[in-house]
Amino acid sequence: MRIGIVCPYSWDVPGGVQFHVRDLAENLIARGHHVSVLAPADDDTPLPDYAVSAGRAVPVPYNGSVARLNFGFLSAARVRRWLHEGTFDVVHIHEPTTPSLGLLTCWAAQGPIIATFHTSNPRSRAMIAAYPILQHALEKISARIAVSEYARRTLVEHLGGDAVVIPNGVDVGFFARAEVRPEWQTPPQERERGGTIGFIGRIDEPRKGLPVLMRALPKILAERPAARLLVAGRGDEKEAVAGLPADMRPRVEFLGMVSDEDKARLLRSVDLYVAPNTGGESFGIILVEAMSAGAPVLASDLDAFTQVLDQGAAGELFANEDADALAAAALRLLGDPARLAELTRRGSAHVRRFDWSTVGADILAVYETVTDGTSSVAADDRPGGLLSRLGLARD
Repeated sequence: MRIGIVCPYSWDVPGGVQFHVRDLAENLIARGHHVSVLAPADDDTPLPDYAVSAGRAVPVPYNGSVARLNFGFLSAARVRRWLHEGTFDVVHIHEPTTPSLGLLTCWAAQGPIIATFHTSNPRSRAMIAAYPILQHALEKISARIAVSEYARRTLVEHLGGDAVVIPNGVDVGFFARAEVRPEWQTPPQERERGGTIGFIGRIDEPRKGLPVLMRALPKILAERPAARLLVAGRGDEKEAVAGLPADMRPRVEFLGMVSDEDKARLLRSVDLYVAPNTGGESFGIILVEAMSAGAPVLASDLDAFTQVLDQGAAGELFANEDADALAAAALRLLGDPARLAELTRRGSAHVRRFDWSTVGADILAVYETVTDGTSSVAADDRPGGLLSRLGLARD
């Protein structure tokens, strides 16, 4: 099968959607399919063989974060060329309502179109207001996928219709096989009064929750003075620890941006992974990665996190944005090795449903359902269509 996948966000900026698109493409290629990914990317960004650049993206505030999107006349022309040259059996668009390549592709393509919705935003006035503009594009979609029940709910409430829920995928074996880093583990002599806590996320994005964890840290260190926090992610490190007492700041170690390999090693090495995210999460891929690596998980009780953690059976939950509750739960867990081991066992068993061996097969089944094997997806040059209005339609 010839499959075209559209990523709305810049390939050179790490993010959950980009990782999902990358892993999906590589899983489908491993299954013997031809895959091409269209994504925004700077000119000097190294791209895998299967990826095609649609040009540089621009930063736009979106869903409590900053997304790098690609839109406009030049982008529309590149979308059209990619569709024409690809002769795809199916096009899979991610986040088709985002003002980026996905929406342009949805307007331009004809034939079987699959759309995956990642966003969970129960109060999106912008999405409601934009519905008249999006309606034509959405009507062309053959099948819809949502990465979680909460992403599905956002779709249903704002745009109508429905979607099948297929979660984000993870290569469980990649994380399970990672080697621990001794320097990131708790030394045996400090286990009674310490413990290593891990956090991965953008430091300067408040919804990732690092400020909540920083507010909890003094109470944790008061009872376990040898504990430490390992933080992986980009952002202002000095600002992140500004609220901590000076004598506690050395207990926080910033690792900066880490490779996929080091992320897996970090998750394999910590005693407890904490996800203090405060909102805007439709799934929680980092929880799945942590469980895959065998890390016990403590997360805020966001709806999406609660679902990923099997209502708290595969990981513990604390009240969202409650630093005291986070501290109390972390202290209880770090002082209870048996409970930590139980969470590791439960998480490792639960996470198998998110492995790409299952997720990839489910997505492929959707492709097969909407394709008849006879028509390919091409650019839509009909009079009055978007390309025609932009002056980009072929003669």
